[in-house]
Amino acid sequence: MARVLAISSQVARGHVGLSAIVPALQRLGHDVWALPTVLLSNHPGHRHTAGTRIEAVGLQRMLDALEQNGWLGEVDAVLTGYLPSVAHVAFAAETVARLRTGQPGLVYLCDPVIGDEPNGIYIDADAAAAIRDALVGRADIATPNRFELSYLSGKEVGDAASAIDAASALGVGVVLATSLLGRDEKERASLTVSRDGALVTHVPLRGNAPHGTGDLMAGLLLGYLLEGRNTKEALGRATAVVDAVLEASEGADELRLAASAGSWADVVPWPVDAAG
Repeated sequence: MARVLAISSQVARGHVGLSAIVPALQRLGHDVWALPTVLLSNHPGHRHTAGTRIEAVGLQRMLDALEQNGWLGEVDAVLTGYLPSVAHVAFAAETVARLRTGQPGLVYLCDPVIGDEPNGIYIDADAAAAIRDALVGRADIATPNRFELSYLSGKEVGDAASAIDAASALGVGVVLATSLLGRDEKERASLTVSRDGALVTHVPLRGNAPHGTGDLMAGLLLGYLLEGRNTKEALGRATAVVDAVLEASEGADELRLAASAGSWADVVPWPVDAAG
């Protein structure tokens, strides 16, 4: 079991941000300490949303309290997701540096939640630039979607072949690129680029999939890697679980994690092929 400090958004209803990441990691047997950057009633894609931002200074006080209680030294990994301001990005960067001082083997996964197609960047533009310039380079693992990989690398990204060069340009040990174009219009692909080479999975494109699949995929990939699995095993298992969750969620407006959780332990890894 690993202990993961997770910093991202959280919702009361549904499974996006921490509300997807935490149960995914816990289901794999890991302990999670969650610091929410925002607390919302639900994903803002719904008609009505209410909530509040947790400012970086408040998160810093919470982190200080964890340290004062003598607990920060127990953290094995950090995961960051939705960071709505430059101050939040700075807090995340400082937290990783702070923890690595005492734990040089700390694993850091950066999920650069910046934007998506077709609308582009949906956080503060300065925060997006700070994630690109000050945070991604600190990561051991990065999990951008296709739009985010293009933004971070400055390269055009479409399918898995074009994503290899862009992922390699980030200088991160393991890059998982999601939402890539598949072999035809009925597929989407996920690609990892790491010391294990370039690996790809192809999955059926599901219409109107609920929000949160990127958060779920990031949490699962980290969880499987923390188990000691190699990148190929982690990618195959994470892809299979996400597909099982999407199948269980068909017709729903949110991911149905509980309805699919019984199959996670016995999941058959999704086929993983060499890319490039």
